[in-house]
Amino acid sequence: MTSQSRPQKSRWTLSAWALEPEASTFAPNSKWSNTDMDPVPAELRTWTTWNYIAYWISDATNTATWELASSMIAVGLSWRQALPAIAVGHIIIGTVMVLNGTIGARLHVAFPVITRSSFGFWFSYFSVISRVVLSMFWFAIQSFTGSECVYQMLKAIWPSTAHIPNHLPESAGITSVQMMCYFLFWLLQLPFLLVSPQRIRHLFVLKAAIVPATWLAMLIWALHEAPPSVSLVPKHAELSGTAASWAWLSALNSALGIYATLAVNIPDFTRYAKNERAQYVQIIVIPVAFTLAGFCGIAVASASEVLYGAVIWDPLQLIDRWDSRAASFFAAFSFALATLGTNISANSLSAANDMTVLFPRYINIRRGQILCAIIGGWALCPWEILSSAPGFLTFMSGYTVFLGPFAALITVDYWIVHGGKVDVPAMYDPHGRYRYWNGINWRAVVALLFSVTPSLPGLAASINPSIKVGNASKLFDIAWIYGFFTAGVIYWALSTLFPATETYLEEANFGKDRGASLDEEESESKSDKEKSAMEA
Repeated sequence: MTSQSRPQKSRWTLSAWALEPEASTFAPNSKWSNTDMDPVPAELRTWTTWNYIAYWISDATNTATWELASSMIAVGLSWRQALPAIAVGHIIIGTVMVLNGTIGARLHVAFPVITRSSFGFWFSYFSVISRVVLSMFWFAIQSFTGSECVYQMLKAIWPSTAHIPNHLPESAGITSVQMMCYFLFWLLQLPFLLVSPQRIRHLFVLKAAIVPATWLAMLIWALHEAPPSVSLVPKHAELSGTAASWAWLSALNSALGIYATLAVNIPDFTRYAKNERAQYVQIIVIPVAFTLAGFCGIAVASASEVLYGAVIWDPLQLIDRWDSRAASFFAAFSFALATLGTNISANSLSAANDMTVLFPRYINIRRGQILCAIIGGWALCPWEILSSAPGFLTFMSGYTVFLGPFAALITVDYWIVHGGKVDVPAMYDPHGRYRYWNGINWRAVVALLFSVTPSLPGLAASINPSIKVGNASKLFDIAWIYGFFTAGVIYWALSTLFPATETYLEEANFGKDRGASLDEEESESKSDKEKSAMEA
């Protein structure tokens, strides 16, 4: 074999794709970690307070937030009922976001690693796999939404786009032109998958400058065309009494659900914070940004009822009715940019972080994002979920059954059970202190059983209305709130009554090198300089 043929042959072997771990990794060997999975070193912690403000402003102004707010109007709530549901939901989510975000900012490790301290080393894979599936699902949802933006942009440039013949069967649920636009938007996202998490923050700044301005312009247009005294008074039947109460709770649960995923894996982003204080701003910016964004969705949806005789809860369908091609193009471009940024940051990056834990020897963040785009982008059918307002709310509520308890276990374990005193190097060792019983923390298992199981009948009934479960379906309407507090209380009680003493420390162990906190690194650096000066 010649020297020229060896490299060509090696490309087709699995070992050629293996990643080399850092020398300073905490993991016993390359089987358990890689560079992207290790604690973030000080020089790569680049996210400031302004980056988190830009991140949430840009994420608040995305199509899903608009649809969440306007779909509440579509199912019978008034704006006075819908807006408080959005505000309260995001105050709760913002609080949990900061609690869990501080863990990532303090330890500099991602969600899949942090969860090992509460779930146990092996049982944590249950939450990780769940997150991978959800991220891929959301990637597909957002990609289809982005395809609608592409369609409106193409139609604004070439009106004949609307007349492209359909060669797909009606049962497919999607037309030929929609499939073309879906592929184009999917393809557009690929270059952004190669951008590192440290640099992707610049995209959020761009979004925060462009997208909110478009939303404000649409709000001004709606209020100008239909005065507030008219547009905010719905022309359809409103809910009242018990029906309105449960609809409000369901709307609250949907508000919690829209970013319940990030409430769990926010450490994936706060691990890059310059210090833990940089991400505290989330508790303010999240409820403010999402409530204002929700008001835009509600006001424009209400105005659409006056202007077009129906509540148009999808902003892309609203744009489709405009006569101005220039306005349609720029509005659609704005929503496309918003969707692109949200899809890359909240979905593909989240899935990639999880995949690095599942296969650390072969998958890093960049490879994980590519896999998410290939598998998640084409394996699911998001157009089925987005076909109706009630269906969208059901979807948003559905996966909160699991995410509420996940967030609670991480929060309670770190802040209450262990008081912040955790062992970072042990999180990388399958035989370390977080092994619990055969890698499973049975306390977390019991907490999940009691917090998730009671909501499953309601979830089943929401998917198939022919299934009769009685009042059990009501619990599903508050699945996140019930799951979060039930799981948190049960986990705390079991950890108090049956403490896992092997996991308790006198003080937190951040490890050295990559795992050390920023303050510790600065202190060690000063100490080294003083020693050098004394020796000199």
